[in-house]
Amino acid sequence: MTEVLFYHMQRRPVDAVLPPLLEKTLEKGWRAVVQSAFPERLAALDAHLWTYRDESFLPHAAADDPEAGEQPVLLAADDGNLNAAAVRFLIDGAEIDDAAGYERIVYLFDGRDEEGLGKARAYWKTMKDAGHDVTYWLEGEDGRWQKKA
Repeated sequence: MTEVLFYHMQRRPVDAVLPPLLEKTLEKGWRAVVQSAFPERLAALDAHLWTYRDESFLPHAAADDPEAGEQPVLLAADDGNLNAAAVRFLIDGAEIDDAAGYERIVYLFDGRDEEGLGKARAYWKTMKDAGHDVTYWLEGEDGRWQKKA
């Protein structure tokens, strides 16, 4: 079964949390897809991943790029997996029905958003009921992730 990790953000926005998680994914030799239901979010994220740190960038492309299949990180608004990613990041309440074929699904949600919190709880139940290995990570006061369940 697929490992499904829920990251409960309490202090930092997804723009601060996502790049280090993507870096760790690439360090493991895995490819990734970042899915959001909002195209404008993906456009902003596209620009951010090139400039989020002065000394590095994350190689990536939008899913409609002609060479999408060759990219280590894809930004997508649908559930396709054009680059044969092992890890799928779900942001802004995005969900996929079929987690098969992924090593990991990483669901990032803002704990300060009641609607987002409710969606995360419902998706947790869906993934747990499907038999996936589900874990819950809470952002601590020091910014580190603490495994809670």
